[in-house]
Amino acid sequence: MDASGTHHYDDAAEQALAPLTLAATPIGNLGDLTDRVKEVLRQADIIAAEDTRSLHKLLHAAGVQTQATVVSHHEHNEVDSAAGLIDAVRSGQRVVFVPEAGMPAISDPGYRLTQEAIAANIPVTVAPGVSAAITALVLSGLPTDRFAFEGFLPRKAGDKANVLSALADEARSLIFYESPHRTAATLESMVKVFGEDRLAAVARELTKFHEEIARGSLSELVEWAQSKTLKGEIVIVVGPAPEAEPASFEAALAQVRTSVADGERLKSATREVAKRTGHSARELYNAALAES
Repeated sequence: MDASGTHHYDDAAEQALAPLTLAATPIGNLGDLTDRVKEVLRQADIIAAEDTRSLHKLLHAAGVQTQATVVSHHEHNEVDSAAGLIDAVRSGQRVVFVPEAGMPAISDPGYRLTQEAIAANIPVTVAPGVSAAITALVLSGLPTDRFAFEGFLPRKAGDKANVLSALADEARSLIFYESPHRTAATLESMVKVFGEDRLAAVARELTKFHEEIARGSLSELVEWAQSKTLKGEIVIVVGPAPEAEPASFEAALAQVRTSVADGERLKSATREVAKRTGHSARELYNAALAES
């Protein structure tokens, strides 16, 4: 591996290995299974699936015929399973991992497998597809130029409040996954931390016949969630925190007075307040001096 972090394969046999492929599966609409993923599945020698029953249903529904050996690879066996899959790639077999739904390794197994493969100098590639997080973000109508995926929040109220508090001033749109029966309670927790007027959206049944997206303030979405029995996978998107109003010159000057009263030198106080508020240190200094 060179300084840039790029692996170079010195052995010609290693270069010829088919890469470990992480393949995306539909989150609802079968039409989102790409032609590339279908071909990868047809050609695979081993398909490692998060849920083997879901995989067999998908293959049947999509009309994909494969002679691959299907094995289970999920969060409870992935340590042992990853080692076997990497050995299979080394032996020249074409190995594909598929999650139950969506993009692999996004709140699904696949991350550890990728890490192990990279550490073992095994080539890795992705056959991409639909992602619930990105689909919900685009549908939300909230800013998409900067965003952060937070996955599932902790179930315990205290832990959940701590995580949300750390995100209260986040300037990016935030994406969360949630179960339908906890959605209303999570939105209530968000109201307490983010404020009732914070814009957000809740998406459910994405890409399916009953796809629904609710948009509004967090308080409005609490009422929406409490008014119905939610079903299906839920994605909550919360808009960025509103920018704080800049401090007025009088407010900045008051901060200088407080700092000086606490024993700080005037020049130092005006410099620090100017840095925080954007006002001129010279003007603050002169105004404070004129008052003394």
